[in-house]
Amino acid sequence: MSNAANIGAVIIGRNEGQRLVNCLQSLKGEVGLVVYVDSGSTDNSMQNAAELGAECILLDNETPFTAARARNAGFEKIMARPNPPKFVQFVDGDCTLEPGYLTHAAAALSADNSLGLITGWRSEIHPDASIYNQMCDYEWHRPAGEILACGGDMMVRVKAFEDIDGFNGEVIAAEDDEFCTRLRKAGWKLKRLPIPMTHHDANMLSFGQWWSRAVRTGHGFEQVNDLHSDYFVRERMRMWLFGAALPLAALFGAVLYWPLLAAIILLYLVSYVRSVRGLEKAGMERKNALRQSVYLFLSKFPNVIGAAKYRKRKRNGAEMEIIEYK
Repeated sequence: MSNAANIGAVIIGRNEGQRLVNCLQSLKGEVGLVVYVDSGSTDNSMQNAAELGAECILLDNETPFTAARARNAGFEKIMARPNPPKFVQFVDGDCTLEPGYLTHAAAALSADNSLGLITGWRSEIHPDASIYNQMCDYEWHRPAGEILACGGDMMVRVKAFEDIDGFNGEVIAAEDDEFCTRLRKAGWKLKRLPIPMTHHDANMLSFGQWWSRAVRTGHGFEQVNDLHSDYFVRERMRMWLFGAALPLAALFGAVLYWPLLAAIILLYLVSYVRSVRGLEKAGMERKNALRQSVYLFLSKFPNVIGAAKYRKRKRNGAEMEIIEYK
């Protein structure tokens, strides 16, 4: 079986427009089968995908749309084919694939049967379009080698995917972290190759988009930690401390005891300086480090809103619906 025939690809998307076209074109000749799963697009996504040779699935809206649900549907479509591939590459519809990457990823999985997942480096296509895109670009830069988790662009061994019954369709954010956590707990290793994998188009140009994304992130922190108490521990601690506990204590101090307010302001300043220094140590220019640290500070507030939204949904038995930012 050829390398391309050994690999199937699942692309997920919703109203990605030209970004989806670019994604599909980047996969031409790289894989034996491409499945596109659409979550209720109102543009020409389904038509464009079909014209570019992808097998298309339109998810029904009776169940809330999630990236996890879409990936599962694409995987099932591939597995229903005669002689299905050994590996499946998942790609978000706002990404393009680096030429030749799949050959290296498949070779790594073939060489080590203990590996359940391979990923690589993702980067932003337009990092200078906004401070928000710049933050995404920095977020994608992670060390190579054995890892705990990765984003949604990943090549997964079919056996590993089936061992854990795929993604949890009810997890609306950080579903990839949750998936990776279960893979590791099932005994599979995860690895990031030190090579480019995909190029992402966040297209995040406004504060409102950034805020919505941060709300979604907080929802993911809370939901995944609720499922795996050993994961997102530090992130949740900082979120609840800086986004809820300290603001409430500061309000108390402002009314009744000003030294407490002063101490909390000082604590926030210390945290901000540490963030700046950490970003500079990682190689970021001071100007960008100063700006991005402001958003890292602010992000705790929408994170808490997202976490509270999850808790309210769980308490009320409500469905976990996606939180979109674009």
